[in-house]
Order: sequence, then C-alpha cells, then structure tokens
Amino acid sequence: MAEAAPVRDGAVLFDLDGTFADTAPDMAAALDEMLRARDRAPLPFAQVRPFCSYGARGILKVGFGLEPQDAAFESLRTEYLEIYAAALVRETTPFPGIAELVDALEERGLPWGIVTNKPTYLTLPLMAQIGFRERAACIVCGDTAARPKPHPDPMFHACELIGMDPARCWYLGDAERDIRAGLAAGMGTLAACFGYLGEDDDAATWGAHGLVEHPLDVLAWLPQANA
Repeated sequence: MAEAAPVRDGAVLFDLDGTFADTAPDMAAALDEMLRARDRAPLPFAQVRPFCSYGARGILKVGFGLEPQDAAFESLRTEYLEIYAAALVRETTPFPGIAELVDALEERGLPWGIVTNKPTYLTLPLMAQIGFRERAACIVCGDTAARPKPHPDPMFHACELIGMDPARCWYLGDAERDIRAGLAAGMGTLAACFGYLGEDDDAATWGAHGLVEHPLDVLAWLPQANA
C-alpha cells in the first residue's frame, strides 16, 4: 500500500463499473447476444465478470480474443455497444452498501461524484436509471477530459467541477488504473476489493492507501468530526 494518507475530508469520488454499480450482468448479456448470433455458446458469467471493468475492450478480449489493434475490433465494438446501449439497465444495480454510503456522505455534507472511463452516452442514462444522476456533484466520463484514466486529467476535471482540492478527496476504484489516476492527482485512494478483480489481480500491490471489502468501509477513512 501507499504511505499513510493525510486527513481527507472534502469529497469521495467513485469509479462506475465494478465500484459504484454492478453493471456486469447487462454487459455480459450483450456479449451473450453477440455469441449466440454467431452460433457460439455464451461464456460462464464468472469468466466474463473480471473483464467488465475494462468496458467494450475487455468484453471483446474475453469474448473474441480481440485487441484494439485487430482488424475486426472496431466493427465488433460498434455492434457490442449498440446491443448494450439498448438494454443498459435490466439487471444493473448499485452495489450493496452504495446507497447507504451515499446517504451517509450527504448527511455529512460531503459531495460525491463519478469518474469513469465509460462514455457519456452510456454513463448519464445509466446513472439516471439507477436513480443517482441528479444526486452526484459531478459525473466525469471517458470522453469528458482530454485523456481517460489512468491519466489524472479526469480526476482534476472532477475536482474543478466540485470546487475541491484533489488533496482533500478520496477515489474508490476496482482496477489498478483507478488507483494510478487517483495517486497521480494527489488524491487518497481506496481499492474496491468487492469489484471486478480477476484471479491475477492483487489490489494490495496497486499502491492504494487502503483496501475496502464493502462500500460502507469507506466511512472508516473519513474524519469522525464530519459524522
């Protein structure tokens, strides 16, 4: 883990897929539809889940063995996103404990927001459909800033939107790139171990200031004076 973080009492920012919302069931369902259309059997959900944190890129890797440089990647990416967008929130829900965490943050007067690599046209309707779009102090998407995570640009942009020094913020994410982005921005970082980690992922090696097994564990990292 990183060295001990200073007191951070300003805001809590979240990654979306695999941290704030459990989007994997709907993301995997879109892949299943593509596989069935090609007379291929759907993959076991447990096999697909760890790749959902990486969006369409991860889905096409696990489903078709494709990387962005492959010739078929872009056409399949477009197909996948069209299918996924048409059924964005059928089974997607906030992770257990997220609603209670958001309530607690709001009761303490702490702003919270989303910083995700998911594109805006998917992120905003998803947040609206699960009931949190209007409550978020900021929603920064993968196409909002000049460079997505792991660059710190989206983190800085989120802080500008909420008028908060990054040094007063926490960022919670379930992938190493989330922690790298938060650290590069000077934020406190917490690894969401309940998220879409694969068998080879060791969150303890990412350099985060802390590991959380449940969203409500975040409260232990906030100053008690705000309670």
